[in-house]
Amino acid sequence: MGLPMRALYSVHEVVFRWNCSLDDLAGWAVTDRLKIVMAIEPIAQEDEVLAGLVVVPIADILSMFRRWGSSPEKRTIRRVRVLDSADWTMIADPEDYIEVELADLMILADHVHRFEAEHGLTRRATDPGGAPARYDWEGFYIAQMVRLHERGLPATQGEWIVEAQDWFGQNSPGGEVPDERTVRRRLSPIWRALRETE
Repeated sequence: MGLPMRALYSVHEVVFRWNCSLDDLAGWAVTDRLKIVMAIEPIAQEDEVLAGLVVVPIADILSMFRRWGSSPEKRTIRRVRVLDSADWTMIADPEDYIEVELADLMILADHVHRFEAEHGLTRRATDPGGAPARYDWEGFYIAQMVRLHERGLPATQGEWIVEAQDWFGQNSPGGEVPDERTVRRRLSPIWRALRETE
């Protein structure tokens, strides 16, 4: 039995997946077409505790999504919304205000897939002719670029191969995973090139 489908995508992954810009995502979030979320530590709010995944008020941090010019790397938010709630909760204590970075922001996988279905977005096939490709190598390479950008190169090539197989397990429609030899053949040239530049 394979792993379940992934639950979250980072905003960077969605930008690559949809071939759009970060400010496009921000615009759709501000106009309530998308929910952008982040995980927060528990915050005591009188008779409730805010914790876990919450919706981020993108309008409050819109300057982080500028199409042109420099954008601040971090912003502070003073309100959040519990998932499936229509109301924003103001954070009372300034010490509990939440610092936000782009790397913290995610979209629920269910929302990504629903948005794609509603707007006719389909993943581009790796091979436009003949039989469809068995594995989504294009999507995989995009995910790896994001991974390398955000977290750097894994400690070993073997660790990277395991991560790669995990990605296919979570993202292939049937949970199909290419064998280790196939993944190694795809990653080895990249691994060698990146190691040479260190």
